[in-house]
Amino acid sequence: MANILITGGAGYIGSELTQHLLDDGHHVVVYDNLMYDPTSLLRYTIHHNFEFVKADVRDIQTLQKHTSTADIIIPLAALVGFPLCEKDKRSAVEINHGVNAWIAKNKAAEQKVIYPCTNSGYGVSVDGSVCTEESPLNPVSLYGITKVEAEKEYKNVENHVTFRLATVFGPGSRMRTDLLVNSFVLKTLREKILVLYECEFMRNYVHLQDVCLAFKYVIDNWETCKNETYNVGNDSLNMNKLQLAEKIQEHLPLEIMKAEFTSDPDTRDYIVSSQKFYDKGFECKYDLDDGIRQLIKAYSIIESPWYANY
Repeated sequence: MANILITGGAGYIGSELTQHLLDDGHHVVVYDNLMYDPTSLLRYTIHHNFEFVKADVRDIQTLQKHTSTADIIIPLAALVGFPLCEKDKRSAVEINHGVNAWIAKNKAAEQKVIYPCTNSGYGVSVDGSVCTEESPLNPVSLYGITKVEAEKEYKNVENHVTFRLATVFGPGSRMRTDLLVNSFVLKTLREKILVLYECEFMRNYVHLQDVCLAFKYVIDNWETCKNETYNVGNDSLNMNKLQLAEKIQEHLPLEIMKAEFTSDPDTRDYIVSSQKFYDKGFECKYDLDDGIRQLIKAYSIIESPWYANY
């Protein structure tokens, strides 16, 4: 059993990852300022190995009390997505980079840290080649820049693993409707039409539960995985926006329209390989069809429009 600290643990990933870690017998402390849904962690209050701390990660004095006693630190706290970071640039820099720089500098050598970066750091593939962990980083947004800078901080210390996550999809306790797959499914259900901007732009995707399984995997296989960076995505889901819409169309009535003369402010365009992580023994368990079916059920339950990082 390990003492695990998750900052930002009430969010989309953290509120699901907590379940996996508790099920594995770990003691989990979630540290979060609850800027979003405060109910995502309620189901864990009955668990004797769960603790919650309501605080901002920029409160370094409070943060230090909890980082100092953790065997494993999972720093999820961030302003996620380019719209939110552009809206509050100062907080994006302070939280996404500054706090992580402090954690990297102050953690003990034996403490393990698993940091989720984003493969949006690849930006636009210059020559159309497949992006591996060795490919140059070219973030096109403040979000990508701050996440990549934080990744660099962790790569300079012992006992780290950094992930470059694909676009995550699937239902969660703290739902995200602004992520591309989740958004497309919701719009299809509500409007039965999708207008695609730059529909040829390539992305890759990974199910939320597979992200949680990736964290579990490196914890359970630390000696063979440590001190490396891994792309975490489902390589069978490297596809463009049109292909994604057509996959949703297999499940729901949908009219697809191409906007030929309007640009998408999110200019990411890349194909990413997660083969390095697969070679370590990791396998994704959920495909796009699973996620779409699950999202249809989730959207039959939730109606609130604020489940997004806006």
